[in-house]
Amino acid sequence: FTDGLTGYHWLVLAVACGGWLFDTMDQWLDVAARQEAMAELLNVAPDHPDVKDWVGFATTWMIIGWGVGGLFFGVIGDRIGRTWTMALTILMYAGFTGMSGLAQSPEQLTLFRFLTGLGIGGEFAAGASLVAETFPAHARATALGIVQATSAIGNVMAGLIWRLFADDLGWRGVFYIGVLPALLLFVILAFIKEPQAWRDSRAQSKASGIRLGSFTELFTNPVLRRNSLVGLTLAAVGVVGFWGIGVWSSELVRGIVNPENLPELKIAANNAVGNIIMIQNGGAFFGALMFAWMAQRFGRKPAFVVALLSCAVVVPGAFWISHTITVAYVMFGLLGFALLTLFGGYAVYFPELYPTRLRATGTGFCYNVARFLAAAAPWALGSLAVQVGFKNAVLIVSSVFLLGLLVMPFAPETKDKPLPE
Repeated sequence: FTDGLTGYHWLVLAVACGGWLFDTMDQWLDVAARQEAMAELLNVAPDHPDVKDWVGFATTWMIIGWGVGGLFFGVIGDRIGRTWTMALTILMYAGFTGMSGLAQSPEQLTLFRFLTGLGIGGEFAAGASLVAETFPAHARATALGIVQATSAIGNVMAGLIWRLFADDLGWRGVFYIGVLPALLLFVILAFIKEPQAWRDSRAQSKASGIRLGSFTELFTNPVLRRNSLVGLTLAAVGVVGFWGIGVWSSELVRGIVNPENLPELKIAANNAVGNIIMIQNGGAFFGALMFAWMAQRFGRKPAFVVALLSCAVVVPGAFWISHTITVAYVMFGLLGFALLTLFGGYAVYFPELYPTRLRATGTGFCYNVARFLAAAAPWALGSLAVQVGFKNAVLIVSSVFLLGLLVMPFAPETKDKPLPE
């Protein structure tokens, strides 16, 4: 992996990891704070049915914002460059996370989460394209796997922030802390330059008149159309599994530690939520690295098959057998590992499906149109749980992982192949 890498390669990797790490940190600050925030804004108990409805509704709108931002900034990333796009999207997700702490109603909090989602969705494609185009072929999969793995560190940081500051600062103070990632802008704008591949592509575009960042070409070109549909399906499966199921771990743990919402157990429940976020995402860190290792050793397609089968078993299993806090800690560590093995594939695989002039657009399309398809998943799980029970609802929704296997025969294998130009 390290052969031929320079100090600048490591700087680019550090910046891309930082952008994605803080991106996911701000996502999970919302996961930790949303129940308490909605209960206070609605002036009801945390277990009131309206709280679950609003939590699902706000999460759905954040995912929609994620999808819109991913599409828009994917095109922007191909047209104005990876560096400026990363800076703009980081500013958006950090700024609106901080503003979430100013919300005075459920509607305002939902709006701020939507606007946060715009920045969250846009950052990934720019960062992944930057790393893919900067690193040599032999190190590309590992570097992209490391970027995705650091998302778990951001999630752990969110759990730690909640554990350390929620009792003293409340949910509003936790959201204010989410502004700090904006400091990364100074490093990006001062030290990171556009990849040579993107600069060459822009020059060729000006000479030939071929437009950078075209959604139309993703579907008029038969090869790119196939790649886009494969990538979209894989991403939708993971997004439904993660945001529709995986992020309900906080609510499950609160129910185990404080099932009757007793005031004297509130601190213990908050501590347990912080712990479960850190444990789940500790497992996730190693899951993303596992995909990178499998992809480099055996190929991208075998790695996806292993990831999908693991998710189909582990995700519903975590909710079905977690009757005590100790079992929950173990199972949700495994759940995090399985889900981020799948998500690690997106960082490695999607940039390899598209030529330079469409890399951010195509990566953003796959990763973020899936948000629209999966946007109703958090709300749907909550509503389905009312009808059939939470565990049965999780089992039903988890069947989505098996759908990902259906597209594998159509997926191109990109192992040991250069990036398309």
